[in-house]
Amino acid sequence: MKHVVVVGAGIGGLSAAAVLARAGLDVTVLEAHIYAGGCAGTFFHQGYRFDAGATLAAGFYPGGPMDALARAAGIPAWPVRSEDPALTVHLPQGDPIHRWADPARWASERAKLSGPADAFWEWQERTAEAVWGLASRLPPWPPASLPELIDLARIGASVLRSLPPGLRAGSLAADALTTAARHLPAANPQLRLFVDGQLLISAQTTSEHANALYAAAALDLPRRGVVQAEGGMGAIAHTLAESIKRLGGRVLYRHEVTGIRMRAGAPVSVETRRAGSFPVDLLILNLTPWNAAALLGADAPSRLRRLPPYPAGWGAFTVYAGIDASVVPDGFPLHHQVILREPLGEGNSTFLSISPAWDAVRAPAGRRAMTLSTHTRLDSWWGLEKDGPAYSEREAAYTDRLLGAAEHVLPGVRSAAGLVLPGTPDTFVRFTRRIGGWVGGFPQTSLFRSFAPRLAPAIWLAGDSIFPGQSVAATALGGLRVAQHVLRSLGSGLDQPAASRHIAGDPIR
Repeated sequence: MKHVVVVGAGIGGLSAAAVLARAGLDVTVLEAHIYAGGCAGTFFHQGYRFDAGATLAAGFYPGGPMDALARAAGIPAWPVRSEDPALTVHLPQGDPIHRWADPARWASERAKLSGPADAFWEWQERTAEAVWGLASRLPPWPPASLPELIDLARIGASVLRSLPPGLRAGSLAADALTTAARHLPAANPQLRLFVDGQLLISAQTTSEHANALYAAAALDLPRRGVVQAEGGMGAIAHTLAESIKRLGGRVLYRHEVTGIRMRAGAPVSVETRRAGSFPVDLLILNLTPWNAAALLGADAPSRLRRLPPYPAGWGAFTVYAGIDASVVPDGFPLHHQVILREPLGEGNSTFLSISPAWDAVRAPAGRRAMTLSTHTRLDSWWGLEKDGPAYSEREAAYTDRLLGAAEHVLPGVRSAAGLVLPGTPDTFVRFTRRIGGWVGGFPQTSLFRSFAPRLAPAIWLAGDSIFPGQSVAATALGGLRVAQHVLRSLGSGLDQPAASRHIAGDPIR
């Protein structure tokens, strides 16, 4: 029996592991932390369960990415509840804008963005239908071989035959090479501000730089509905981990991987700090490209060796706060983006999430867990001594600014916060082991920036660095694609359950 080892228990690695365990492979997931989830994990502190990074999830609608994963991994149900509105956006002027899943309510709500906007949203929704239809079929992108190129052409042709009314193949091709800003009317700066804020949290860049196809799909997630996980975001990863164990696989925590032994260009064992080595025939690295390069060392493929020493781009500054529940009005939306005129740090927006009143395990009685986050440049923290006064002053200033932004949404929340924990990029290094504290994947400026899953013979990459990028739904699709790669590499002789044959053969529809 083939030994599959997955390094890292993020959503991407767990998704691949669950499908492969159901296919009858010997699967072991090695996780350095004490629980699963990575950037979509939930940690425990003083009676609170705080979401470490991601605070809302999408893709659970019928036929969506998480529905496909559940079918492929044999998961009967996810521990989630629908959340509507998905989030509320607060611009520097005007009324808050609620991102409703209901089409009529959303059409009415976005009318608050004064000026011409209908043509933009019509483009966005039509294009998103085509892009998500393509992504759900697990296209081999970017293609790494002639068979993958042929497979991509077959899937693309199928998508083109079923384009939404009003959308032409030529416009999709043009959008593959341009940015979302091309579709934004110059006469509506408020719309651009709104879209830029949304893209910054879903594509790690703004409309001037975001690839148009990716931007259309990313902006569509709230319209397709988001969910709140019972017990926090980590419950989704926990469900996957339990499914792996139920299917005969193993998920081992406190197993930090220190190296990979290779022979003739293929992995033969995975070395851990405390538990010795694990034999491996097929290796999946649920890591950033930088972490994968460090782990493989001299055996890393050339593309990993060509990476700059540290990841460029965004990290996150986060505040985890325990607040008095009385400050939260009944029926108050749980997720908010606050966009201010003045800078919070390197950006001017913050994302605020509050635990639901119905989820009693998230906070002590009479309290709620609240997470605040804003983008920050990673290199702006690297030059500071972690225990030095400049670092402490900057941490305190960012904490104060984020709590001030929260006051725009919940007046009195600063005084209602009995527990305040700041989290810098260094915090993410400790929590996720991601080099540099890099979160959110690559800024989606080009469709060619993602890594292909297959790094080398018998070695694959999972997570937010492969297509289709960040978010629970995207990394789950990436994990399904990795499982598809692995199963195809083993040939048709493998005895696979029906759902796994579906992943390995015909695309999900």
